[in-house]
Amino acid sequence: MHTFSLRKVPVQQRSADRLDRILDACARLLDKTGYEALSTRAVAAAAGVPIGSVYRFFADKRQMVEALAHRNLQAYTARVRRRLAGLPDRGWRGALDACFDEYVDMKRTVPGFTLIDFGVPDSRDDNGPNQRVAEQLYTLLREHLGGDGPGGRLGLACLVCVQSADALLGLAFRAGPGGDAALIDETRTLLRSYLAEVLD
Repeated sequence: MHTFSLRKVPVQQRSADRLDRILDACARLLDKTGYEALSTRAVAAAAGVPIGSVYRFFADKRQMVEALAHRNLQAYTARVRRRLAGLPDRGWRGALDACFDEYVDMKRTVPGFTLIDFGVPDSRDDNGPNQRVAEQLYTLLREHLGGDGPGGRLGLACLVCVQSADALLGLAFRAGPGGDAALIDETRTLLRSYLAEVLD
């Protein structure tokens, strides 16, 4: 499960649990201090582990936050997969709502997610996180819809939707932890209108 940006991959369950405690503490501190003020020492203290335990897994705070972002993407993918499996039909509208609602819910409820979601705030690879999310969603939606849709544009459409939603929902959640409800609704409307042109 934890294989991204780790100096040492945990083998035993005790070590995996410690890694999860470190990432959980990192997420909580991101909400309190932001990324710039985050430190590996503060994370170790919040997690109740020696600083050496943090450095066993991560060279620095950036690597730690990258691992948290990767864990977030794994969790988001799993949540969307479960939602898609429970839908009564294979239409794209229900699938869009599943992808959108799970993302908004994570923004509202998952510690640290509003700040970093799937990428490091100082990332020099600004498009990387959105590209990875779009690829994951493309795989899930292609399975759900039974193909690429009319014109084979589903992959590109996923990237357009992810980039658009990232910008607009980032703005919506700067208003507060619950997000600006009107802007969230407008974002959903925008994505529905665009996908209607692509997939209907």
